[in-house]
Amino acid sequence: MIFQYENSFDIKEKIQKSSVAILPIGAVEAHGPHLPLGTDNLLADNMATLVAEQTNAFVLPTLPYGQVWSLKNFPGSIHISNEVLIPFIYDIGDSLYRQGFKVFAIINGHLGNSTAIKEAARKLFSDRPDMVVLNLFYPGVKKVIEEVRDSKQVHAEYFHACELETSYMLYLAENYVDMTKALSENPQIPEYADVTPTPWEEFTATAVLGNATLATKEKGKLIVEEAIKNMVNLIEAAKGRGRSN
Repeated sequence: MIFQYENSFDIKEKIQKSSVAILPIGAVEAHGPHLPLGTDNLLADNMATLVAEQTNAFVLPTLPYGQVWSLKNFPGSIHISNEVLIPFIYDIGDSLYRQGFKVFAIINGHLGNSTAIKEAARKLFSDRPDMVVLNLFYPGVKKVIEEVRDSKQVHAEYFHACELETSYMLYLAENYVDMTKALSENPQIPEYADVTPTPWEEFTATAVLGNATLATKEKGKLIVEEAIKNMVNLIEAAKGRGRSN
């Protein structure tokens, strides 16, 4: 169910029947020459739609801007600070609570948003403890990734415009991928980048972290479907923990 296409006369009864709202959140930032600036938005939005179909949830309009401090100096990137994102997400959640929603599931397509989502979720937990807030970023896919990945992981924690993310796009939004421009990049990320703020232009000129040429739709399908299965399970479990009134 697409929330923005509903009307005010019918929505109250529908919320009573399905009290789960999904917020896709992404970003606008550089993703190399083969992926669009809105890659994270496309991924979050498409995953949210697939999850909603299996959970009878509402899909909210995608929040298209995110915290992209690391890539803010690349052409096309639009950066929103955590100080702006935290209250923004909180206010969405608080509004949903006032409308009667029990579960607020945030499907995140951009790792940089994680801090803001976590802090907003904590504030909502303090103020609205009987509403369940879920922070969902490709949960439970580590094993599948290890099985299908053919390239070496450039960084232990994050991926970007590489074999993985390009595969996700080939599965979820293939029309926006130009594999003729895919790159294989292996930037040497300095150790200090993990312990002090480091703009990515210090170690990459392309924003590609890995071998995007090895991406396939089949790999994307395996990983994304595992993530969707896990998100569905988490949402279904959360329905029983939300407020009863």
